[in-house]
Amino acid sequence: MTIRFIESSKLPTPWGMFVMHGFADDSTDKEHLVLTMGDIRGDEPVLARVHSECLTGDALFSLRCDCGPQLQSALHKIAIAGRGAVFYLRQEGRGIGLLNKIKAYKLQDCGADTVEANERLGFGADMRDYSILKPMLDHLHINSLRLLTNNPRKVKALQDMGINVVERLPHQTGRNPHNAKYLETKQGKLGHLFDVDMDDAPDENPHQN
Repeated sequence: MTIRFIESSKLPTPWGMFVMHGFADDSTDKEHLVLTMGDIRGDEPVLARVHSECLTGDALFSLRCDCGPQLQSALHKIAIAGRGAVFYLRQEGRGIGLLNKIKAYKLQDCGADTVEANERLGFGADMRDYSILKPMLDHLHINSLRLLTNNPRKVKALQDMGINVVERLPHQTGRNPHNAKYLETKQGKLGHLFDVDMDDAPDENPHQN
């Protein structure tokens, strides 16, 4: 696997000015991004979100998942802290791709949960590869992370690769009637940790009134 840094540029957002770093993955022909704010170098752990691409949630505002609100909440929290990074990995549908994700959604329309749908299509419940993170972290000189995630498997996967995750921070937002079963499956079958009632989580989308 070869991850190559391509270029960086400023990216103004509703939450503040970020720097966007582009990386190319020669083994998959996919392109990945890291959005950073502040001075992320050095020994002080960096507030970070490792976010897998979700076109339906991030760009099309789907209520079937919590991905869009999680991305926006991460940008909001990093902006408040003034320092942090969002790793935007092009691994749609927990690694199965957009068109297979649509097939999985169709199975969910017929009663399958998110894990069962992936498995009926011949995939594992989670096909993501986090090893692509290491060269990005090295390039950005990030030594340790305070990770915004509800997924302890993600923390373990990063730690098993030698990435220093010093703290897991709950990252809960975006619950609605359309994704209640999805979130229950993430908790029951994928081990996600929900520490508070997400119905009480604040709305951190600056576009909404």
